[in-house]
Order: sequence, then structure tokens, then C-alpha cells
Amino acid sequence: MIVVDSGLGGISVVRALRATHPARTLTYVADTGGFPYGKRTRENINARATELIRQIQTLHQTAPIVLACNTLSTLCLESLRAQFAIPFVGTVPAIKPAAELSKTRRFTLLATPNTAASSYSSALVAQFAADCVVDNYGAPNLAALVEAHLLGAALDLDALRSEITPAFLDDGRGRTDCIVLGCTHYPLIADALGRVAPWPVAWVDSSVAIARRALTLADTAPTSSIAYVTRAEDIARYRDVFLREGFDEVRALTLF
Repeated sequence: MIVVDSGLGGISVVRALRATHPARTLTYVADTGGFPYGKRTRENINARATELIRQIQTLHQTAPIVLACNTLSTLCLESLRAQFAIPFVGTVPAIKPAAELSKTRRFTLLATPNTAASSYSSALVAQFAADCVVDNYGAPNLAALVEAHLLGAALDLDALRSEITPAFLDDGRGRTDCIVLGCTHYPLIADALGRVAPWPVAWVDSSVAIARRALTLADTAPTSSIAYVTRAEDIARYRDVFLREGFDEVRALTLF
């Protein structure tokens, strides 16, 4: 099974997969050369995604692919399924669980700018949360803050607070009581998010559901867990993180 993300966000899905199957070998692909996806154009992300999957297929012909990135999934999943005859599992915002959980009937999709503005996210709201007030907030720098922290930087709590505060609303339309973590990076700092939040809320993400769906797919496990980055110079930066997460080695996968 191959887990694909723009960076390290897919680690939240990897952890959910290994919580159920700790001995499972996995392949991870981090498009570090394209990170962050949240501010790129739809056309650019689609082009990178197509080339990324093409390169992966040359190494792992039929392995199912988990797109462990909300931006990648909401913008590219349908196109990739049309182009490649391999199973894909997408990662989409947990709108339905949040609608079921919310008591005030108001919650926020906290995501990258692209995911927050996507028609896919709007369709999920219309389908599963039509009776709720759903606010969309595209945090401009939150994924990058998480990525830098995972790579060893201290987490700037003031910057973190500034990134998430606009997702909390309390006015005549109701009070936010749930936050949908619409980027797989965000659950990796859930404790810190709770510390800087203006008030307590339920944090809702889809990593467990995505892992559960992925594990239903037929898969021929590789003999070792390999992580790829898309810039050779990133091998040294990312190696320690991937080794801590149970991967055996880090290699470069060159795009374009």
C-alpha cells in the first residue's frame, strides 16, 4: 500500500493504519518539491499528481494508493481514477461526522485554502450538513507550521493561535463547537491546537476512517517500508522523521 501526501501530513494516516496492523509494510511518497499544495493552482497540483502517480507506478505496479492529502483528493481524485487503473482511496473532510456530532449545529472546516474553497467540500456540506451552519476557513500557513515542527522546529504557539482563531465564531448564527481538521497535517498537533483554541471544541478528522477503508483493499505488501521524497536534497532533512515512523529507508523520486 502506498500513502501519498504533499509532505508529512500522511503520517496521521500511517499511524492509523499501523494502530490496526502494526507489522504492515508501507510505501510513503512525500512530494516535498511541491509542498505546500494549499497555495498552488489547481492546474499545477493536477499536473504534479499525474506525474507523481506515473512515477510511482513504474516502481509499484498495482499497489493501491491512499491519497492522504485533502487538497490532492478534493482536486485530483476523479481525474486520477480516470487515468490510472489502480485502486485509490481519497481523503476528504470529515463533514458528515462533524454534522452528527455538533450540538450547536455550527462547525468549521479548517483546511488549506484550496480545500476550503473546493466544490467537493461544498458538495459534502450540501449532502451531509444542510441543517448546519458550516464555516470554511483556509488557514494560509498552518500546514507549513506543522511540517516545520515535525522536521524539528519549535512550534510557535502565537503563530498557531493566529492561524486557527478565525475558525472560531460566536454570533447570532450560533457558536462553533466542532472543528473539522481538513488537512492530514493538523491532527499531528492536535494537543497544541487544543491549547491555543479560544474555547473547547471537538476536533474531527478522517484518518481512522481512511485507514479502515484502505485496509479493505487487496494488497501485496513489499518486503520493506520505503519513504520517497521528490527532491534529493530533502533525504537528509526527512530521514530521521521517517525512521522514527517505522520506515526502513528514504529515497528520492524525481518528477518532471
